[in-house]
Amino acid sequence: METYQLWNVDFLNQILDTMAEGLFTLDDQGIITSWNKSMEKISGYSEQEALGNTCRLIECSQCFDKKCPADIKKCGVIKHGKTEAKECFISHKDGHDVAVIKNARLARDANGQILGIVETITDLTELKKIKKTAEEAQKKLKKVYRLGNIIGKSAVMQNVFDAIGAVANSQATVLIQGESGTGKELVAGAIHYNNEDVSSPLITVNCSALSETLLESELFGHVKGAFTGAHRDRKGRFEEADGGTVFLDEIGELTPYMQVKLLRVLQEREIERVGESKKRKIDIRIIAATHKNLYALTQQGQFREDLFYRLKVFPINVPPLRNRREDIPLLVTHFIKKGNKRENKSIEGIDTEGMKRLMEHPWPGNIRELENAIEHAFVVCNSDRITLKDLPVEIREPDELSGTDNLAFDLEDTRVFAPGKAVKLTKELLLDLLEECNWNKAEVGRQIQKSRTSVWKYMKKWDIPLQKE
Repeated sequence: METYQLWNVDFLNQILDTMAEGLFTLDDQGIITSWNKSMEKISGYSEQEALGNTCRLIECSQCFDKKCPADIKKCGVIKHGKTEAKECFISHKDGHDVAVIKNARLARDANGQILGIVETITDLTELKKIKKTAEEAQKKLKKVYRLGNIIGKSAVMQNVFDAIGAVANSQATVLIQGESGTGKELVAGAIHYNNEDVSSPLITVNCSALSETLLESELFGHVKGAFTGAHRDRKGRFEEADGGTVFLDEIGELTPYMQVKLLRVLQEREIERVGESKKRKIDIRIIAATHKNLYALTQQGQFREDLFYRLKVFPINVPPLRNRREDIPLLVTHFIKKGNKRENKSIEGIDTEGMKRLMEHPWPGNIRELENAIEHAFVVCNSDRITLKDLPVEIREPDELSGTDNLAFDLEDTRVFAPGKAVKLTKELLLDLLEECNWNKAEVGRQIQKSRTSVWKYMKKWDIPLQKE
């Protein structure tokens, strides 16, 4: 029978020293008996420094019982025969931690006697660096284009993204300010959902949509019998959001009474349901938004100054679309993709003339107006590309509409023409017309013999939201 000569020790050591992985062995007393070149590189300890020591030398963070036992018989490898490969840290000679994958196995002879322990160490330092670089690059790439549902690569939007990132994991009260249609609710959502605790609730309340009485009940809840129709106890939005976020949209519409109630919530972090005196502690973060100038309202005595400063702990100003025109092509692409999915179409984009006109338009309705313009184009577009003629008339023919119908004229001349007579346009009349026309601004304009753009300007002047809420 042919026999093979066993490899000599020198040859075996050379093989071990060519390994990229760190490898060392321990005897049955837990003393290091070999230490290859890769272990020297990974740990900083030379072979001479390691031999004769125990593996406590490298202080692995994932050893059984967390600390390497002085008695080798108590070592987990002896007990279990092996350890599963795990990510952990070992201590470098210089004192810093090194990320590694560590594996260990017990070696026995044919009679079951312990020969020693073989341990391998895979250095993850370079892999961690590569992974971190890739994550940072990906984060940077995403930051250029979007954060959550917010799209923009302009400098002013980068400032908004930075502010969102800074405050996301804070409990600070946030005040989001910006014109109607700029995406303030999207900013609130991005702040909440970029928080580490994404499972916490986000409750939205529009402060302009309810009367004072209904809003109080909506926010604070009520007990049975508190008022006519209160047939049972009901939690308010503040209680429902416990542990999460309440987003108060159109905060500038709060009545003086509700301003006082909200101030107490911000100061005490407790509420009382309508109809009871029991105080209930709540753990919430409040994000508020408004299209109004709250500072100006405080100067006019319409908004409490102490509440204003409680709200603007961390202010974020969302820029109007006219101040971030470089984002328009990105937004158009996004709305076209959204429209293709909704309408089951395959529109590829917008032609040069159409995009030029979009870039020139003043966008009084901001992003909401832009989205509506693309939706309008989807209705009339019969080709694979939106053209200028597919866009709404106020974008397609701005000069024709603005000849004598400009903002300065509108603000001075509020006469409108009903059949057979001229009447003065008021906020109340405009609201009635909007309701009658199902908030179709073009139809309202036809009825009062003004352009759709003029209707928008009146709505902006009187703080009427562009869409029915």
